[in-house]
Amino acid sequence: MKEETAEDQNFAVMRVGRDNIAQIRSYPKVGTQQLRNWPGPHRGADTGVIATGDTVDLMIWDSQANSLLTQTSNHNSNMGGLVVTETGEIFVPYVGNVFVRGLTPTQARTNIQKALEPISPTAQLQLNVKQGRLNTVDVVSGVTRPGSFPLQDRNTSVLSMIAQAGGIPASLRNPDVRLIRGSTTYQIPAHDLLSDASKNIPVRGNDKIIVLPDERYFTAIGATGNQEIVYFSKDHLTAIEALAEIGGLAPTRADPKGLIVLREYPAEAVKPEGPERSQMVFAFDMTSADGLFAARKFEVYPGDTVVATEASLTVTRNILSTVGTLLGVVRTTSSISD
Repeated sequence: MKEETAEDQNFAVMRVGRDNIAQIRSYPKVGTQQLRNWPGPHRGADTGVIATGDTVDLMIWDSQANSLLTQTSNHNSNMGGLVVTETGEIFVPYVGNVFVRGLTPTQARTNIQKALEPISPTAQLQLNVKQGRLNTVDVVSGVTRPGSFPLQDRNTSVLSMIAQAGGIPASLRNPDVRLIRGSTTYQIPAHDLLSDASKNIPVRGNDKIIVLPDERYFTAIGATGNQEIVYFSKDHLTAIEALAEIGGLAPTRADPKGLIVLREYPAEAVKPEGPERSQMVFAFDMTSADGLFAARKFEVYPGDTVVATEASLTVTRNILSTVGTLLGVVRTTSSISD
């Protein structure tokens, strides 16, 4: 259905029905949209690997009486606190630098054992690793027990780390999970992470996990059950669902033929195949099947304003005469919330 405009108006009214809902859905998305990028599935090593900054503790056992490595009656020597350098090495006395970065503890022990053979063929080695910054994951917020957690292996998943941090509180509104990896930030709804096993990817050392509530909102004014800023309770919200979120239409005041959604598009979006004006008023007749089905498919965007008109405003002429005032209220509300 065509927009209803006048020469001196800087907005246009479009009555939404099943015949034009596809056209409206092709218009550009507006409002603050959430990040929706997430790394693809991959698999890491089944055991932990040593990284720069880790601390390696060595216990060397040697039964030889004149061993250079063990000069105690217990025939053992404790070499603790060997920090893996930026070059990936640790310094072992009488041996020198041994490369261990990227190796599992078992592989590192084997390499050091071989390096010891020329000076002590019978020496046996025990190795323990304490994870450093590059081998831990920080779960920053949105969980019961935030903290830094060591990687036990390279297949530890995002959900496993969240579980170690106490899980996501049930009170957190429509939570999103944000993953900071290097200079890149990824984000996914917690619901998608929980429902799709392929999204539960392994974490990497020095990853940061942040769980945060959905900060997107729309504004509800007019003859509705509530007049307030309403945060999104799910990833996508239709006009029908938004109406339910705000308590429906006020039974004694609202005009069921006058539900409208105010939306502002950027100037470059105004084109023949797009919205007619940058300020659009989408109107729904909630007394007809056509309007109801259209409202079920019309997506509310962050920053939209849902308005239930009063029962007296039942004709297009009166809706047009009041939209200017409503737009002024929206601008005032937006400036206050900013």
